[in-house]
Parts: sequence; C-alpha cells; structure tokens
Amino acid sequence: MLNKYPIYIVSKGRWKKRLTADALQEMGVDYKIIVEQHEFDNYAQAIGENKVLVLPKTYLDEYATCDELGDLKSKGPGAARNFALDHSNAKRHWVMDDNIDGFYRLNQNLKVKCLTPAIFIAAEDFVDRYENVPLAGFNYVMFAKRKDTPPPFVLNTRIYSCLLVSNEIKYRWEGRYNEDTHLSLRILKDGDCTIQFMRFWQTKLERSQWQAATQMIFMQKREH
Repeated sequence: MLNKYPIYIVSKGRWKKRLTADALQEMGVDYKIIVEQHEFDNYAQAIGENKVLVLPKTYLDEYATCDELGDLKSKGPGAARNFALDHSNAKRHWVMDDNIDGFYRLNQNLKVKCLTPAIFIAAEDFVDRYENVPLAGFNYVMFAKRKDTPPPFVLNTRIYSCLLVSNEIKYRWEGRYNEDTHLSLRILKDGDCTIQFMRFWQTKLERSQWQAATQMIFMQKREH
C-alpha cells in the first residue's frame, strides 16, 4: 500500500544531513525535494537527480514576506511550499520540513516507529471524508508522553512541519516566519477546520540538535 497523495520536502543547505528524506526512504515512500537552483547539484549528487525539483526564482521574487526586509534575509520555506501546491497534480499533497528524523505511532503506551506508509494512508483516508478540512497533519512526538492517553485527533489548531494540504485551498503561503501558523489562522477564521492527528507523530530535530549534528559531520571530515 502506498500513499495516494504526493509528498514534497522543502529544503535549503541540508544536503549532507537529509533527515526527512532518509526517514521516508526507510519507509519506502516516494518524495520530491524542492531546492534552490544553486544547490541542485549538491542535492542531486546526494539523493539522485530524479528526486530533486528546482524552485523557480519567480516564486522567491513574488513571495509575500509580510514585512519590509525584502531580500536582506532568507524568505523562509513559504515560496517552496507555494511551488509544491502548484506542482502537485492531485486533490491534496503533503509538504514537509527537512528536519524530521522519523514518524511514530502512539499505541498502548508505546511509541512505535513507522516503517511503512500506513500512517500517511490512514490520514489521507480520514481527511478525505470531509469537505471542510483544507489542512491536516501530525503533531510533534515531544508533546506525547508515553503514558498519556491523547484523543485520536484534535480539531482546529495550528498545523506545523508535516502538512496535508488541499489543492483547492484558497490561500497562498505568506510570511517570512511562522507561515504555517499564519495559514492555519486564516483557515480557522473562515470557519473551516484543521485536523491534528494525535496517534501519528513526527520527530522534529531542534536547532541545538542540528548544530550538534553539523559539528559531528565537520569533525568527521577533518579526521578524514
């Protein structure tokens, strides 16, 4: 069984440590990773050219950052997420950050690592029952204690990092920071719903862990 909706990873500067890509590869899940033109060769060499999509520069040029900083800072992943929305030819699509190092299911006090696409299939089938859910996704495993008994899902909250997006959504991604919160709020303000699954989880590597992982790669290169 395979997920029916395409999966996109938005990434920048992380071709050496491809956590989400490696996690999906282990699960036997196909994906595309969206990168900027100047990093294409690095990603293509690391994971294969057929898995890499180049973000057209127009998406960056036309992206609404909701501030006046222009090109002084990185515009964040929103432009690449807009490209995923336009590129996908399906009813919905998944779009994920590039620092998710695993997916888990919480069941009977156990956090079990998922090694098949089953959680994506279950989420897709559940969300497709409804017409007013343009956004859904998984929660962070750090918020699930092993002995907690959370409900199967929570309605009408923010969706972060691992998102199942309707291609009929009437909004574009906007904002240099917290663009996922911004999108969630606009959806809820319209009276539509979001679904955050509480039995399916993502493990998100935090900035301090990224720094430690990057330092380890640097030290390994020096040793060689």
